[in-house]
Amino acid sequence: MLFICYPKCTTCKKAEKWLESNNISYEMRDIKENNPDYDELKEWYEKSGLPLKRFFNTSGVLYKSMQLKDKLKDMSEEEQLRLLATDGMLVKRPLLIHGDIVLTGFKEPEWEKILTLTGK
Repeated sequence: MLFICYPKCTTCKKAEKWLESNNISYEMRDIKENNPDYDELKEWYEKSGLPLKRFFNTSGVLYKSMQLKDKLKDMSEEEQLRLLATDGMLVKRPLLIHGDIVLTGFKEPEWEKILTLTGK
């Protein structure tokens, strides 16, 4: 299980604490140090079944300063994925990837339901 986070993010800290308290083993990856590349993002997006906008950190400073709220609708999926691959601060976090499961952001009830169903 791959847990991609930004160590200074309080939501990421909550998610990590939750994983540990539920005895779920994971490999941690700092999104600022090791941003997902285009191919990873494309694969996770396709597996997730989520709208691509869910992969953007819409509350982040960089997202807002780039005025992406207005620009994303005019960009293709490929352009959006390539943009996400340029800077980890644009990517919604934490990300949890396990096989075909891709979770963006930390919503405890969602994580609990999905990870319980998979036997993790």
